[in-house]
Amino acid sequence: WRAVSPDLSRDIDRNKLEVMGRVWSVDAIAKNASTSIYGGLVALAESPRVEGLLYAGTDDGLLQISADGGEQWQAVEKFANVPTMSYIADIAASAHADGVVYLVVDNHKRGDYKPYVLRSADRGRSWKLITSGLPARGQAHTIVEDPGQAGLLFVGTEFGAFFSQDDGASWHPLQGLPTIAVRDLEIQAREHDLVIGSFGRGFYVLDDYRPLRSRTDSLKAAAATLFEPRESWIYKPDDRRGWGGLGDYGHRYSGENHPHGAVLSYYLRDSLETAKAQRRKREAELAGKGEDTPYPSWESLRAEDAEEAPSVILTVRNAAGEIVARVPGPTGAGFHRVSWDLRLPAPDPVNLSPPASLPPWQGPPQGPLATPGVYSVSLGQRLRGQWQELAGPVNLRLKALPDGSLVASDPAEKLSFDRASAELIRRASAQMEALGEIDGRLAQLKGAELLTPALTEDDAQSLRALLAQARAIRIELTGDAVLASRQERVPLSLANRLYGLQANWDSRAPVTGTNRQSQQVAERELAAVAARLGELQAQVRALEGRFEQLGAPYTTGRGVRPE
Repeated sequence: WRAVSPDLSRDIDRNKLEVMGRVWSVDAIAKNASTSIYGGLVALAESPRVEGLLYAGTDDGLLQISADGGEQWQAVEKFANVPTMSYIADIAASAHADGVVYLVVDNHKRGDYKPYVLRSADRGRSWKLITSGLPARGQAHTIVEDPGQAGLLFVGTEFGAFFSQDDGASWHPLQGLPTIAVRDLEIQAREHDLVIGSFGRGFYVLDDYRPLRSRTDSLKAAAATLFEPRESWIYKPDDRRGWGGLGDYGHRYSGENHPHGAVLSYYLRDSLETAKAQRRKREAELAGKGEDTPYPSWESLRAEDAEEAPSVILTVRNAAGEIVARVPGPTGAGFHRVSWDLRLPAPDPVNLSPPASLPPWQGPPQGPLATPGVYSVSLGQRLRGQWQELAGPVNLRLKALPDGSLVASDPAEKLSFDRASAELIRRASAQMEALGEIDGRLAQLKGAELLTPALTEDDAQSLRALLAQARAIRIELTGDAVLASRQERVPLSLANRLYGLQANWDSRAPVTGTNRQSQQVAERELAAVAARLGELQAQVRALEGRFEQLGAPYTTGRGVRPE
């Protein structure tokens, strides 16, 4: 290290300054206690464009500028509309223009809580106050400039963080951040992340702020804007605790992770509203003016009640143009973010009433992981039941983590195998659901026995034979529960074999011979079960027809006999 400056402060003796209207004795209670040594450098910035161009700020209100790496310094003592001797809190030299520099001045220690943010275009010779949109009360602490786009600024104040898209001409609050003192800001240029350091409330990360590079006025020219996502790593999130949640880690020591998968950002100029919402808005405007609100027709009310809710869908396609995922998103106006988990659709049956929570050993339905490569994403809406493309496509690149010794040499072949396994699981799941429906229908028929006087013993025995067939098919599908519940060995069921294939979806390892053999066995067993299940369904329908002929009470799935 070598010194590049003398003392750059005003070199004022703090013991000669008035406090509460007078100069105090050396024996005054708490004289100079809990204060820093006065007259020091508290801010320093080097131009990223001009070597040797340095800016240094002091706590006694000086901005010192050197254009030759510290050989000579020039002091700026006064700034337009800023009290003299105010604390120079932060300096940011522009990465886009040689002479542009930003300054934050803090005067709250003298009871002045105004934010002072300034801009110079001539290396500090003249300054302009740029505070339009910042709260009148709430001093500013720090400022950073986006290295990727000129004019995009972020400032931290006593009551939150703000951004400007027009070089400080106007400021807007960053939404979603608590009302806290933001003391420091840093930009992670590679990831386009804004890191926010607060006073006593931890730090926050705004992931991939690149959508803010698009001016709001330009965004409003289009109905929707889809932003190009950053590259995403393909991986399976690990839970080292094994039970989900933070457990004994404590909620105070960790924050929420970045959403897993590809984060997709878009902007909607207007909210997608139903006809009912639009009618109510019109009525509210009329009522606000004291005017009558016309009563709608019955036809329009029926149409409102039958209208499908609006939806926004982001469609992901692979390089061949094949749709691999559809991701729903919010329909309100403004910026939105959703994440695609990098998986193909799950083969599980549709469940319109999923459980509110799952046990720790069970996760939501998932499909195979996508392979590395370039995908495309487009944005569309369904409004009044009609589909309309809104924006895109934009490219999305998926990357594999550079680790692991057992990695398939042909990811496409691995994905093809996994998709074939997913198709087997889809068919097997359909058979299990169909068998469950048959169980329910047979149970209802059994419940109707005593309520059907014309029922014969042959009919009753036919019902019991079908119940036995259903039990036998369930053993083939899911295993022998009688033996398993008594801790006995049971033959490998079709479901167990398919679960083993499904476990490979989280691996990048090549397909093994055992995997292929297991898939072939599952295919044969599935075909055999499908044939037996089809015969059982036909027999159940015939028995339901017999119950209908005998005048049995209605049972679920039986249908209605034409009059």
